[in-house]
Amino acid sequence: MLRTREPHLDRWALPGGWLPGDEELESAAARTLGETTGLHPSYLEQLYTFGGVDRSPTGRVVTVVYSALVRTDEVEQAAPGENVRWFRADRLPRLAFDHNAIVDYALERLRTKVEYAHIAHSFLGETFTLSQLRSVHEAVLGQELDAANFRRSMAASPDIVATGELMAGTPHRPPKLYRYRNQTHATRHRDAQPENPTAERVRP
Repeated sequence: MLRTREPHLDRWALPGGWLPGDEELESAAARTLGETTGLHPSYLEQLYTFGGVDRSPTGRVVTVVYSALVRTDEVEQAAPGENVRWFRADRLPRLAFDHNAIVDYALERLRTKVEYAHIAHSFLGETFTLSQLRSVHEAVLGQELDAANFRRSMAASPDIVATGELMAGTPHRPPKLYRYRNQTHATRHRDAQPENPTAERVRP
């Protein structure tokens, strides 16, 4: 979001807002994201609580950060406007407040979790090819992976199973489709435990 007032006027910032006294943290995070960007992703979890004493020039502000994973079909829900824009995480401008540090922390956590959790599934549909799954891992990790080694690793994983179906509409030999064995676990929504105690208010 492009800030329209001081401090940090005309600088990009993560979407956020104040926490009403009668609203739960998770509900406030989902509502604020929807109001500011038009997005209502299926995966949202509490990431971390940032409470440095010098985070804002206007006074002490504690921020409870939530991370959302947005699938391709959900990206299309984003509200267009001059104050809303997508940026590559590795090519960010200088953001307002400590938001660059927040993004860095979120990327670190995501890269750690993609190795052992079903996080990648949140970027994919119910079925996917191993090539699509590898593309998600490469995007999150920020590096290319050996296709053959990745295929062998995923094919041997007990969490991923072949559906017996092939992807339609491909010009060459259609690739096999896979799914996660436990779809309920793979697509669980807002079930992560908070890493830090909750705070009284949030803001961008």
